[in-house]
Amino acid sequence: MYNYQQSIGGKWREASTGGTWDVVNPATEEVIRTVPFGNEEDCRLAIDAADAAFREWSRKTAYERAAHLKRAAQLMRERNADLARTTVLESGKPLLQAKGEWGVAADLFEWFAEEAKRAYGRWVPSRSPAKRQLVIKQPVGVVGLITAWNFPAYNVARACAAALAAGCAVVIRPSEYTPLTAMEMVNILLEAGLAGGEVNLINGEPESMGQQMLRHPKCAKLHFTGSQRVGKLLMDGASKTVTRLSLELGGNAPVLIFPDVDLEQVAASAVTAKFRNGGQVCISPQRFFVHAAIAQKFASCVTSLVSKLRLGNGLEPECNVGPLINARQRDRVEEMVEVARSSGAAISIGGRRPSSQPRGYFYEPTVVTDLPAETPLFQDELFGPVMPLATFDDADHAIEQANSTRYGLSAYVWTNDLRTAFRTAERLEFGMVGVNEWTPQSTEVPFAGWKESGLGRESGAEGLEEYLETKLIALGGIS
Repeated sequence: MYNYQQSIGGKWREASTGGTWDVVNPATEEVIRTVPFGNEEDCRLAIDAADAAFREWSRKTAYERAAHLKRAAQLMRERNADLARTTVLESGKPLLQAKGEWGVAADLFEWFAEEAKRAYGRWVPSRSPAKRQLVIKQPVGVVGLITAWNFPAYNVARACAAALAAGCAVVIRPSEYTPLTAMEMVNILLEAGLAGGEVNLINGEPESMGQQMLRHPKCAKLHFTGSQRVGKLLMDGASKTVTRLSLELGGNAPVLIFPDVDLEQVAASAVTAKFRNGGQVCISPQRFFVHAAIAQKFASCVTSLVSKLRLGNGLEPECNVGPLINARQRDRVEEMVEVARSSGAAISIGGRRPSSQPRGYFYEPTVVTDLPAETPLFQDELFGPVMPLATFDDADHAIEQANSTRYGLSAYVWTNDLRTAFRTAERLEFGMVGVNEWTPQSTEVPFAGWKESGLGRESGAEGLEEYLETKLIALGGIS
C-alpha cells in the first residue's frame, strides 16, 4: 500500500549513491525493512524540487491549501490502526500510545489548515495623506525539516503541517531510526494532492544533509528537533548563511510536589507521565522535588505502582513500557543510573536490564531516591525509564534548584493552593509550566523552549508565524 523510498518532486526514488539502511525493531533487534540512505546530493535534488513547487503552492489561497491538508488529516484518522502499527515496529512504543500520536498528527494538519486562513496582515494609518501602508504575511520559502525518532509522526507533523499551511514547500529528513512513519505520512500527503514537489522526503547522512540545507541558497529555513550539541552546530552553520532556524533541543523538566495534594492520585499520574514512551519524551518529568512531609510515602507509592508496569513489545496488549530506541541509548541510561548508584543514590526498583527480555533494547522501569544533585540523572536530559526523586523543605530553595539547569522546556507544579501555584509557576524559568497537569502542550497553544532548549515556537498561532515573513507595502502619490 505504501512506498518506502525517498520522495523527490512527487516521484519515489532510491538514494543517488545506491546506499541503504536497515530499520531495526528495538523490541526484537530484527530488521523490519531496508530503505534508501543517501547524502547531500539527494538533499540538493529535494531542495531544488521544493523550490520549483513553491512558486505555485505559495500562490494558492489558504483555502485551497487547507483542502489538501484536511484531506490528509482525514486519511490519517481512517488508517490510524495500520499507521500506528508501523510506528510501534520501528520505535518500540506501546500501540495505544502510537495510535494517540497519529491522532495528534491528524489534528495538527487539520488545525493548521484552518489557522492559515487567519494569517492576517494589517492596514496602518499613515502620517501622510498621500501614502497608504499595508503589512502582509508571506511564506518564507523552502523549509528543511530534520526530526527526531521519539515521536516519528508528531515531530514531523508539528513542523510540516504549519509550513505547508503557510505556503512553504518542505524537505523532510526523518531520523534514520524511524523513517517508515514519515514515509507513510508522505504517502498520504501525496495521495491528498501534494504530488508536485510541495513535500519531499529524504533519508540519509544526517551531517551532510543538514549542511546542504544550510548551504543551499533556496533553503530559507531549517527546523531541527534533537540534541543541544547538534543544534549548536546548526547555529554555527546558519551564521554563515543567515538561514532562519527553529530548534527544539530537549529538556530536563523539574516537578515540584507540595504536601497539600492527593498523594496517591499524583503518584499514579506521575508514573504514567514519567514512563510514557519509555521516558523518551522531551517534556517528560525528570527531576522530582517532593516535599519532605510526604516524600517517603510518595516514594513508596510510586515504587509499588512501577512494579506493576509491564515491559515488552509494544504490540502486546498488556505492554505499557517498551524498549529504548537502540543499544546506545540503553547503554547511556544504564551508565547514568550506575553513576548515581556509585554516588550514594538508592535504587528502589529496577536499575538493570531485564532478564526476561534476552533480545531488544530494554531497561527496567527504575525509581532512584537519595540522589545527589550533581549526578547526570539530575544535570542531563535523561530520555529513559528512570524516575529520580529528591526532597525539599523550603519552596524558594526548590525553585532555585529547579531553575539550575541549562534546559528550559517544561516544568510541573502540583498543589491545591492557588497562591502557591501562581507563585511557583511564574518563577520557574521554563517555556511551558503544567500546574496539576502533565500535558501542558496541545495543538492550539505554543510549544516553547527557553534557555538552551531551543529557538522559536511550534504549534498554536505562534507555530504558523514561524513559517511566515512580514512584508510592508507602502503606496505613495495617492492624493
